[in-house]
Amino acid sequence: MATYERTLTRPPNGERDLELWIQHAAGLLIFEDVRNYAIEQLDANMSEFARSAALKAIDHAVYGMMMVIDGVSGALKNEKHRVSLAVAVQLTDLETDETIAEFDLADGDGMCMGYH
Repeated sequence: MATYERTLTRPPNGERDLELWIQHAAGLLIFEDVRNYAIEQLDANMSEFARSAALKAIDHAVYGMMMVIDGVSGALKNEKHRVSLAVAVQLTDLETDETIAEFDLADGDGMCMGYH
């Protein structure tokens, strides 16, 4: 099911609870939308063995991407500089378009933990 077909639960009140909730929501967005998109691209005529291998590869690729976003891996550096991804997740009020909460996923415990 694509995430746009889901209904978001109400965010929790506590700061730590909100941090974990928003990280898990980000993980769900990636897992559902990215993973399901890849699965939809599989050839319907694949053998069961090939489909099983493809699903395993998709899951590993999604998890690898989540590890890069979580800051577990995925940085290039030398003695003076580093290049890494910075991905933030936001909770937005639909009436005011105001950002209620924003969290850099590399600072969290988040998406990868929810994936296990």
